[in-house]
Amino acid sequence: MAKKKKILGICGSASRNSANLAILKIIAEFGKSDFELNILDDLTELPHFKTELTYKNVPEKIVEFRNRIATANGIIICTPEYVFSIPSGLKNAIEWCVSTTVFSDKPIGLITASASGIKGHEALKLIMETVQTNFTKETTLLIQGIKGKVDKEGKILDKETENELKKFVRSFKDLTNKPTGINI
Repeated sequence: MAKKKKILGICGSASRNSANLAILKIIAEFGKSDFELNILDDLTELPHFKTELTYKNVPEKIVEFRNRIATANGIIICTPEYVFSIPSGLKNAIEWCVSTTVFSDKPIGLITASASGIKGHEALKLIMETVQTNFTKETTLLIQGIKGKVDKEGKILDKETENELKKFVRSFKDLTNKPTGINI
C-alpha cells in the first residue's frame, strides 16, 4: 500500500470556525484514503512581515511555517475574498516565503470560498503563480455564495458544491502524484 501524502491545508480566513475551515475539513474527509491533511487555521500567530528578517534572525514561527511548506507533499489554500483580494494574514504568510524556494514547484490546490470571490481568486492564482507553485485549472475552485452552501456545523448544503469538491480532491491527488518540476 502506498504511503499517504502529507498535505498542508492553509485557511486564509481571519474568522474562527469559518466556512473555509469547514471546507478544508471536508476535503480532509474526502481525501483521507490518499492523503493526510494537516490544517493551519490561525495565521495571526505569524509575525508581520519584515524584509530585514528574511534571512537573518528569522522568527521561529516563520522558520516552522516555511518548514511545514517545504516538507509537505502538497498544499491546499482555502480562503475568502476580503476587499476584492486575499486576506492580509494570508498575504503576510506568503510574503515571508517569497525570498525562499519553499513554494517552487510545490503542488497546490487553490480554493476561494466567499460571497463573490472573483477578484480574490484571480489575486490568489496570480500570487501563487508568482511564487512558482504548480497548479492546474482542475486544482483551483471558486465557490461563490458560500454562506448558503456550507452550514454553521460545517456540513455541505449544496450537492453541486459537494461534487465540485470531490472532483477537486481527485484532481489534487493526481497532481501530487506527478513528478515535480513538470508544468501542466
